[in-house]
Amino acid sequence: MARSRPRNTEPPRPKVAVLATGGTIAGAQAPGSRRGYKPGIFSIESLIAAAPGIESLARLETAHVANIGSQDMGEAVWTRLARRIQASIDDPGVSGVVVTHGTDTMEETAYFLDLVLHGSKPVVLVGAMRPATAMSADGPMNLYNAVATAAHPEAGGRGVLVVANDEIHHAREVTKTNTTLIGTFKSSHRGLAGLVSSARIHFYGAARRGKAGTTGFALPRRGRLPRVDIVYAHAGMGPDLIRAAVRAGARGLVIAGVGNGNIATPALKAATEAARAGVAVVRSSRTGGGIVERNVEVDDDWHGFIAADELNPQKARILLMLGLTRTRDPFLLQQMFYAY
Repeated sequence: MARSRPRNTEPPRPKVAVLATGGTIAGAQAPGSRRGYKPGIFSIESLIAAAPGIESLARLETAHVANIGSQDMGEAVWTRLARRIQASIDDPGVSGVVVTHGTDTMEETAYFLDLVLHGSKPVVLVGAMRPATAMSADGPMNLYNAVATAAHPEAGGRGVLVVANDEIHHAREVTKTNTTLIGTFKSSHRGLAGLVSSARIHFYGAARRGKAGTTGFALPRRGRLPRVDIVYAHAGMGPDLIRAAVRAGARGLVIAGVGNGNIATPALKAATEAARAGVAVVRSSRTGGGIVERNVEVDDDWHGFIAADELNPQKARILLMLGLTRTRDPFLLQQMFYAY
């Protein structure tokens, strides 16, 4: 009597799209140097090869979207990247997406994607603080953990995530806080989305505002969004930078104010002039934490300003750019800052 062969009971590996944009994670040091390096040298296939066992986590589909240091990220690359990610999200055969990215502007890219992508599949950004050729490079483990996170059945519906240093962050909460430390990313307001250690994942509660993938913001045509400038406040600040930004064509301004989003009287006058001329003016804070509330030290109703609430200046700029594609009404823009 013939014996039947035992069936393979292991579930099929999920498929994860891995999209490369360059950054330190793909960087190489100059020969004989332990400091200087050039980002975006290595291919995504090389990064995967440097993370043994990663292909046991998922079937990987790779593509290069850009090859730049993240200081050169901007609306055109964001739009191209978002369209490529959305195509993967819409593919029924893909379970999740990982994006390799430089750390300098990772929080901005993550928040932009969080606002414009549609769907509940996990999207995970990952980078490194040390280039691929450095002693004890952090990229391979970060990438390994990012793929594990994107392939996890509980990762969906949490919005865009950032994985670094065994931590999982929500896009809206995460900020780079140190120039060189491995543990540079922090989520100060609502805390971590979870922890991941050698692909072992522990998710915490959802800490984001709104519902993932449902903001309704549309991608701009040709990668163009309304111009929004950030103006950094300081002691003795005058009106010149604000007026120069308006003359240069800014449709929105984010003030990285002192304390609770405050600016010196001459600058406040210039910002009020801008708001009354139809420029959207958002008061944020340069402090790195806390909430900028309406009508505390500044009468926002009278000046026509918008309070950034929890968003730091760089994320306030992104929300304002997208918000201005819908409306210039300060009241409606304020509601977006409360919602997202």
